[in-house]
Parts: sequence; structure tokens; C-alpha cells
Amino acid sequence: MSEITSPRELFVHELGDILYVEQQLVSKALPKLIGEVQDDELRTALEEHLEQTRGHVSNVEQVFAILDEEPEAEVCLGFEGLTKEHAKMVEESSDDLIDMVDLGAAARTENYEIAAYETLRRMAKALGEDNAVDLLDKNLKEEKEALQLVERIATRVSKEHAAQTA
Repeated sequence: MSEITSPRELFVHELGDILYVEQQLVSKALPKLIGEVQDDELRTALEEHLEQTRGHVSNVEQVFAILDEEPEAEVCLGFEGLTKEHAKMVEESSDDLIDMVDLGAAARTENYEIAAYETLRRMAKALGEDNAVDLLDKNLKEEKEALQLVERIATRVSKEHAAQTA
């Protein structure tokens, strides 16, 4: 990797990072979670977020186009870490706890994405890329809404599991 020497280069690199995350969510992570979960509300939420995430990929690719850059995904080590942590937790947890494990993974991923989009939005604004800001804002808003839904479902599922073990 060559040295990043300008704010624009950093912005493009960070954009590639979130493109990687969104692509991995569409192709691997979300379909895996959808296949694992037992809770119907959670499955439906994940299926809906998968469709939303396809739109996030498109929005990020449009930001690349606005910058007159080819969309290039950068391997995101943070997301790779989250993925490995999830796999380890699934392996170590009993089947009846998988929904709770998956809800934790979803919350961590949404928080990661929110932080990434807030950073990208700030950088785009500083660079005067207002059209990019609008697309990034759309993704950020949807990620925040997804996190709220995950937190609501996680609260319910946690209470149900606690009641079963009491």
C-alpha cells in the first residue's frame, strides 16, 4: 500500500473500507446470520437490513463516482475482527443462545458502521463534496435506525432468556 498523503486520499481509502464492509455484509455476514437465527422478528429485521445494505453498497459506489474514482474495496481489519469474534462466540455458545450472540454481533457491526459513516460524512463535508454528504447521510440514518431495532429486539430476547433460566 502506498502512503496516504492527502485528506482526499484518506477519504477515498476510508470509503473503500466501508465498501468492503457493506459488500461482506451482503455476500456473507447477513445471509449467515439470517440462516442461524431462530427468532422470527430478528430474522425479518435482518432480511430487511440485507435489502437496505444492498442500497448502501450502491450509495457508496455513487460516492466513488462523484469523486471520479473507481470503486475499490479495501479489506477492513476491524470488520474482519468482528467477524472472527462472532464465529468464536457461535462456536462456544449453546444453540439456544445463538440469537443473543447474533444480536451482539449485529449491534457491534452497526456501531462500527455508524462510526465509519460519521467520519466519512465529516470528511466529505470538509472536502466540499456535498453530493457525497447526502448519500453518506442516507446510509448513516439507516444504520442508526437498524441499531435501534437491534437494541429493541435484543432487550426483548435477553428478557425472555433470563425469564427461562430464572
